[in-house]
Amino acid sequence: MLPHRGGISERGEKMIQCTNCELCETGPDGKRTFKCDPFATIKEPECIAKWQLIRLDMLLLSYQGMLKWYGKLAPLQDKIFKYMQREINELEESDSWRQQDDEDEEKDRKEKKEEKDEEENGFWKV
Repeated sequence: MLPHRGGISERGEKMIQCTNCELCETGPDGKRTFKCDPFATIKEPECIAKWQLIRLDMLLLSYQGMLKWYGKLAPLQDKIFKYMQREINELEESDSWRQQDDEDEEKDRKEKKEEKDEEENGFWKV
């Protein structure tokens, strides 16, 4: 839909301004409240375009608010990740003695098995 200059619609009629419409209320702080329903109470085709712009603006404001919250949460999230990484590293270090013992025991078992096999089969393994 093309923008209209001077408030004139495509049909050549003067458009109703939102401030003059009964579906628009202006609060004491100057904030406008629109009670338009694009499926039921649209007065002119141009109202749908205005309604879409209002909704896009609301969506944009919501998105910007979300980005601000993400910006505030980012340092906290970084601290949590560092803390968790430090805890994981400490757990791995504390369990390293167990892994070392397990590896030593496995190595000893292999050596004993090889010695036993050598004794049973002689020098040459079959």
